[in-house]
Amino acid sequence: MSDNTSYTTEEVAQLLKISKLKVYDLIKKGELSSYRVGKQMRVDASDLEMYKQQSRESGRQASMLTSTRPGLQGISPAPNIQTPAAFRSSTREIVITGQDISLDILAQHLEKFSPSLRPLRSYAGSLDSLISMYRGESDIVSTHLLDGDSGEYNIPYIRKMLVGSSYLVVRLLGRAAGLYVQKGNPKGFHSWKDLGQPGLRLVNRERGSGARVLLDEQLRLNGVKAQNIEGYTTEEISHVTVAGRIARGEADVGVGNEKAARIVEGVDFIPLIQEKYDLVMLKRPDNQDWISAVLEICRSQALHNELNSLYGYDLSETGKIIYET
Repeated sequence: MSDNTSYTTEEVAQLLKISKLKVYDLIKKGELSSYRVGKQMRVDASDLEMYKQQSRESGRQASMLTSTRPGLQGISPAPNIQTPAAFRSSTREIVITGQDISLDILAQHLEKFSPSLRPLRSYAGSLDSLISMYRGESDIVSTHLLDGDSGEYNIPYIRKMLVGSSYLVVRLLGRAAGLYVQKGNPKGFHSWKDLGQPGLRLVNRERGSGARVLLDEQLRLNGVKAQNIEGYTTEEISHVTVAGRIARGEADVGVGNEKAARIVEGVDFIPLIQEKYDLVMLKRPDNQDWISAVLEICRSQALHNELNSLYGYDLSETGKIIYET
């Protein structure tokens, strides 16, 4: 096995034949070493092999203890010995899926609010987040998906993805979205229709992201063919990396939110739409307590104060229930 090999959390889950949630738990507890590349967690092959070896050693020691002490054969560990299963039973793991930094802040507040909750973060685009909820892999997902025909955010997509489920949609924040352009806007971008001008170079977001859906909807509504745009298939995994490529002169335009333009020097931002960034939670009997906690946190002054310290968030509807089945 090459020392240079690394795996995504999905690949680790497949190799170990466990759920992705379990992989996050192992990382959270420090049992499996990992690192971040952009928005994605990676695990080196050597660290995965070390975890597997440690698991084998633990299994052998447990087996030897049972075989050498006949009175323990077939008996579970004593209650005062804390096993991983016993530890998990005292906490509730909440997987929060999405890419905005506001979700990291929400996770921190949720952990402080209740020590019995263990927030785990998964970084994925809006469509992939909804798919993960449909598959039972996420508890709280964020989404900012524009339906071009109705002009409505999120609800049309959620209805289609979560058919037959009972859920709650809560407004987390609003934020400006639009075009990243080179300093001084030399190409003269002022509207979505300007994406149809010949000779421009685009840098795109990955499939499933809210920015990609926003771009595709605007191209469709304005009669611009994606295949005619140079760089349409060039994908980056975050707003910051899109803005960075434009700042370096590698592209003329990209789609994203205003915050990244404030972080990256050398780009201007053309605001064209106010996004609605919402949270989706499934309504199940065992979810009611932590859903109430999330609503209380979203409406708290503490969370508002922290989010207000970050530029570009509209918190006028934060904590408002937008839709409920």
